Amino acid sequence: MHEVEVSLGERSYTIAIGEGALARRDLIAPIVAGRSVAIVSNETVAPLYGARLRATLERDAARVIEVVLPDGESHKDWSTLELVFDALLANRFDRASVIVALGGGVVGDIAGFAAATYQRGIDFVQAPTTLLAQVDSSVGGKTGINRPMGKNMVGAFHQPRLVLADIGCLRSLPARELSAGLAEVIKHGAIADADYLAAVERDIAPIRAGDSTALAAAVAGSCEIKARVVAHDEREAGLRAILNFGHTFGHAIESGLGYGEWLHGEAVGAGMVMGADLSRRLGMIGGGEFERLVAAIAAAGLPRAGPAWSADRYLELMSVDKKAERGTPKFVLLEAIGLACVRRVPEDAVRATLAACAVDGVAA
Repeated sequence: MHEVEVSLGERSYTIAIGEGALARRDLIAPIVAGRSVAIVSNETVAPLYGARLRATLERDAARVIEVVLPDGESHKDWSTLELVFDALLANRFDRASVIVALGGGVVGDIAGFAAATYQRGIDFVQAPTTLLAQVDSSVGGKTGINRPMGKNMVGAFHQPRLVLADIGCLRSLPARELSAGLAEVIKHGAIADADYLAAVERDIAPIRAGDSTALAAAVAGSCEIKARVVAHDEREAGLRAILNFGHTFGHAIESGLGYGEWLHGEAVGAGMVMGADLSRRLGMIGGGEFERLVAAIAAAGLPRAGPAWSADRYLELMSVDKKAERGTPKFVLLEAIGLACVRRVPEDAVRATLAACAVDGVAA
């Protein structure tokens, strides 16, 4: 079992990574002892891991209920959030209650947003069951829901008390979901640690084959990178924005296609190619670095190009990005493999990248 600390003063917490993390009673008991606990999961994950987690919680909690949500990015909205609120109210949950998010990034974001806002804030624990959630969305306290015009545009910062990243849960993932998680793994190396990216490139095949050792190393490495960034910039006032490499393009793809048509990691994979292409056009990285990143994305089984929309359509979608200022998007760019920055970019360079990195076959 590997443990990573997210150092945020009184809001610090542990990420426990390894086989059997859902049974870490020693870590979760102090948080749930004598309290009402709601496991928030979805209709896919709850039958797989709900009973296992419940058995851990019931040894210490006063009571445990389950709230099972519909599965998929298309359900990351107000109506699904209200299902959580209604269950908490119906069961008379108070400010001393705890939410445990069991599932992927959608479940974690919804459950975390519910915890941030129910009775003005209650404790919650992340129990991520997808690679993408374990390496990224469960860490850092970003919570929220989507709106038709933009992804994650309504939400709150609310740090979990604990993250339990059980590697064993990744064995049930479809190959497509595992590849989607690799997008965020590659991203962390690309923006902050060239040596980590090299290790990921070496281990992509065993990771995709479900090798526990390779998966645990990838999760631990990504969590260490993200923990460092979040500790320096909890609320994305500066450095933390680099974690959005590929996301300005990727979020545009997700919202433009309709949430759930592409997985988040698939959109980020194509978005990273666009971000790297833009970095190359601006003279920040060379052709070799660009080709290296594209090769890693391809080896992960991710798209390397976005839908064949007009540049105007992309720019319209990107104007509703959280990093946009007065409707003008800013981009996370690579100065080198392992070093990123955030900049405004001339529109003609963005248009050239969009022309080069969009493909036929997807309707606008």
